[in-house]
This record gives sequence, structure tokens and C-alpha cells, in this order.
Amino acid sequence: MDIWIDQLSFTYPAGVTALRGVSLKAMPGESVAIIGENGAGKTTLVKHINGLLKPTSGQVLVGGWNTREYTVAQLASRVGYVFQNPDDQLFASTVWAEVLFGPKNIGLTMEQATERADAALRAVGLIDSAQKHPYDLSISQRKKVAVASVLAMQTPMLVLDEPTTGQDHNDTELVGQIVEDLKEQGRTVITITHDIDFCAEHFDRVVVMAQGMILLDGPARDTLMQAEVLAQTHVEPPQLMRLSEQLNMQERPLNVQEFIEFWCA
Repeated sequence: MDIWIDQLSFTYPAGVTALRGVSLKAMPGESVAIIGENGAGKTTLVKHINGLLKPTSGQVLVGGWNTREYTVAQLASRVGYVFQNPDDQLFASTVWAEVLFGPKNIGLTMEQATERADAALRAVGLIDSAQKHPYDLSISQRKKVAVASVLAMQTPMLVLDEPTTGQDHNDTELVGQIVEDLKEQGRTVITITHDIDFCAEHFDRVVVMAQGMILLDGPARDTLMQAEVLAQTHVEPPQLMRLSEQLNMQERPLNVQEFIEFWCA
């Protein structure tokens, strides 16, 4: 399934225009990071993908479905959405019930739903917390419960809103591995993030937004090298890119492995 956003504009009831003629297309299996300062319109944009918001003008097509014509519940079979704040998402009395809810409600047998919930909790390292109440867990762990609840749905598209916020190094590595696994499975992954190093390491395409518009859209390396444009959104290039520039290296690495390879070349 692809995502096609055409001339999307959105104005909130209070009169604030958050998106101004945004056009964006994501092909099946792409990994896309959307970056920019607070208020750029990033979350407003991705909330149109699963139908939480409907366009003021323009249109959003998800696998050919016009989101105006489908409910959030219907779109949930195609788009998994992990909120920035897990407390906006969690509602069940146990972690297990939370993760099991989605698979059960898309018509799977109990055996199938159980297999998916078990695999999702193991992927985020919380299988031993299955019978705990989500609010007995730390905010970092609750965020992983939210991720697991979406993974268990096995949707062809996933949206992750600030997945590394509040996570320590090990948890950030875990989220990165989940993203890599989803890419290998050919699923479309879209993230909003302020973690530019995480963005550079795990996402092939970067979209830069400001004031409800797209300033840049292209391969991660090309986009993240444009420091002057990034500065307009109060975003700096990744640490390794800045370091390589200070060392007068010809190449701009996206991750540690590339840095070592370019340095030794």
C-alpha cells in the first residue's frame, strides 16, 4: 500500500492553519522521517494518515482509500499509530489485554491473536510484564506497551510519533531494531522525531517541515547535509555529519559504521 497526500491543508476549529498545501507520496516499504521544530505541522500531518483528522482541503489516500470516506477503526487495519504520549493510547487493565485488543478486533481467532500479542511483547522485552497494569510501569515501559499494541496488529503501515523520547540508550537501540525489522518485512514506517541521530541511522528518506509546509524531501544523506535549510527549523545535522565536516572528511556518514569506513578509506 502506498500513501498519497495531495495539496493537503488543515485549519483547526480555533482558526489556526497547521498545514498549507502539503503534497507527499510514500511508496510501500519506504522508511520516512519527518523532522522540524515544534509547531511545524508534523503531528497534524500524520494524524491525517489514519483518519484522526480530516482535510480542510486536498485529499489523503491510503492504499487507494480516501480517508474522508473511512473511519479511524477501518483505517486501523492499514495504519498502526503509536502516539507520542502512551497515556493517550493505553486503556486496558493489563499489558496483555492491551496488546491483545487490536488483533482480537480485526477478526483473528484467539489462537492467532495470542500468537501476535506474545510475539509483540517479546519484541519490546515486556513479556514478563504481561499481567501488570500498564500504569504500574514506567513511562518508558508504557511507551513500549503502546509500540507492542501496534506491532501486534501487523498493519502494512506504521506511524511512530517521537518513539525515542524519554528512552535510554538501550531502549533507543531496541526501537531502532524494531524499525529495521519492519523495513525488512517490507512495511512502510513513518516517524516524527527530534532525534536526528536516530533519524539518520534508521530512515532512508527525510522530510523537513516548517510552518505547515515541506521545505525539503529526499534521501536522508542529501537532506541532512543541507545545514542552512535545517537551521531555519532549528535543527542541526547529525553529530557524525558535523564531526566529519570538522575533520575535513569528503563523505558525510549517517552512522558509526559508515564513519569508520569513510575514515579508514
